[in-house]
Amino acid sequence: MDFQHRVVIVTGGGTGIGRAAALQFAEAGAQVLITGRREEPLAQTAGGHPNIVGLVADLSQPDDTQRMVEEALRRWSRVDVVVNNAAAMAQQALEEVQAKTVTRIFATNVLGPTMLVQAALPHLERSRGAIVNVSSTYGSKAAPQISHYAASKAALEQLTRCWALELAARGIRVNAVAPGPTETPALSNFGLSPGEIEEIKRREVQMIPMARRGNPEEVARWIVRLASPIEDWITGQVIAVDGGLSLT
Repeated sequence: MDFQHRVVIVTGGGTGIGRAAALQFAEAGAQVLITGRREEPLAQTAGGHPNIVGLVADLSQPDDTQRMVEEALRRWSRVDVVVNNAAAMAQQALEEVQAKTVTRIFATNVLGPTMLVQAALPHLERSRGAIVNVSSTYGSKAAPQISHYAASKAALEQLTRCWALELAARGIRVNAVAPGPTETPALSNFGLSPGEIEEIKRREVQMIPMARRGNPEEVARWIVRLASPIEDWITGQVIAVDGGLSLT
């Protein structure tokens, strides 16, 4: 897969799946703009390849999504791929849910990708580009205490299908990957203790038919593949990369 002379925006590119995707795009020749709210992780990822540049920006803020596209254009004068990877999540029982939590999740996981794609749209059309959304197994599989995160990912999957139909005539493909439990800092972001995290990981492994958690590079390979021009007849698909968890 050759991405020479192509420009890719990856949100949430400082850690985990976003970092792995950014590195794989860069190794394939792309110029990559990674975004996130924290400067240090972005700098660490950018230090991994000269084709990667970091930009501190918050996907949940519409002004920042416009700034992401403007920065890519300022540096490289084009946008070929948008990867909506950044996500907000919370693990809470229904009676504990607060309005600000739900607002934050949907602002990041649904509104943010919408506004970023909208800002990039004329440039993606010019390059006959691609959009790859990063969903989750729990976009289609129910689980307790993550209802609003799961609902936001279900919404992102339906956006994927609707955008695929809407944008096909403009030469833009839209697909998604739905990772299962993956070795990223996500569980730590819940504020869980190391013991709680290990117990969750143990239970997850018991649920996954392939009997292990995934790694970011496995998911990133599918992000890069779906963005590649060699897959120019695939659109509107959600690819589960979850060791079979979605089948259980």
